[in-house]
Amino acid sequence: MSLSSFWKSAAAGVLLTIPMTALAPPHFNGAKALEYARQFVAIGPRWPTSPGHLKAEEFLRNRFKHDQLEEDVFTASTPIGPVAMRNFIVRFPGKKPGVIVLATHYETNYPLRTINFVGANDGGSTTGLLLAIADQMHQQTAGGNKLDGYSVWLLFDDGEEAFNVWSSSDSTYGTRHLAAKWGRDGTLGQIKAFILADMIGDKNLDILRETRSADWLVELVRKAAHKFGYDKYFFQTEGAVEDDHLPFVERGVPSIDVIDLDYGPNNSYHHTAQDTMDKISARSLTIDGDVFMETIRLINLR
Repeated sequence: MSLSSFWKSAAAGVLLTIPMTALAPPHFNGAKALEYARQFVAIGPRWPTSPGHLKAEEFLRNRFKHDQLEEDVFTASTPIGPVAMRNFIVRFPGKKPGVIVLATHYETNYPLRTINFVGANDGGSTTGLLLAIADQMHQQTAGGNKLDGYSVWLLFDDGEEAFNVWSSSDSTYGTRHLAAKWGRDGTLGQIKAFILADMIGDKNLDILRETRSADWLVELVRKAAHKFGYDKYFFQTEGAVEDDHLPFVERGVPSIDVIDLDYGPNNSYHHTAQDTMDKISARSLTIDGDVFMETIRLINLR
């Protein structure tokens, strides 16, 4: 190849790569997710029956007052007696029949009410994540448009934490109630995937491969992470986790728990007063958001 033809080819290559770069999708706004988490965590402890819990409910209610919001109110039978709880479901309609549910719990742990446990990562970070995902859903549905694929429902569920000691009857109150309700009214049959986010704002992100999650969903999340070069943050370890996805797993709904259970040195921040905003990062929430949005895209392609 002559020098002149080389430069012509090089110039053409530059011209070809410019549009491809320009069309590359922007990363998820993890900084906005972190700010939403900061605002939510500023409420303080929000265990069921507390003033903070009422403030958390009002925060979510105000945030979604212009959306298709359902407040699923119920009374849970707990070791401390009957407790009023509330799930929040925000619906973004899609063009395809079927639903993808993205979920997080939003309350804090009742037994930790004496230590100013604010749950920045445990409930706070993933609430911020879903609030930022809602921003993207708003952009896609502006002007009355529908999402190109399945409907997406954001679920902020109540009562994930135990009131005494974790057991099948003292935990996951919100999702147990909702899975049963949706089983009765036929909604479960519409759910293509249930994706749970839990404790994934950790600066040192290390997401577990939860072994009761649906294999095909695990592989889609793995594929989504690989697209962005995030492989090292996902599925380097594995194990079974008792969490909010199980009531849906038990009813045959394809589900995945996206969770990081290695929080702080030797998991020393989990369920302690050290679970504060300085332990979570916009970088981790960017990774989470990129992978969640890409996973939605991949589910829509199935």
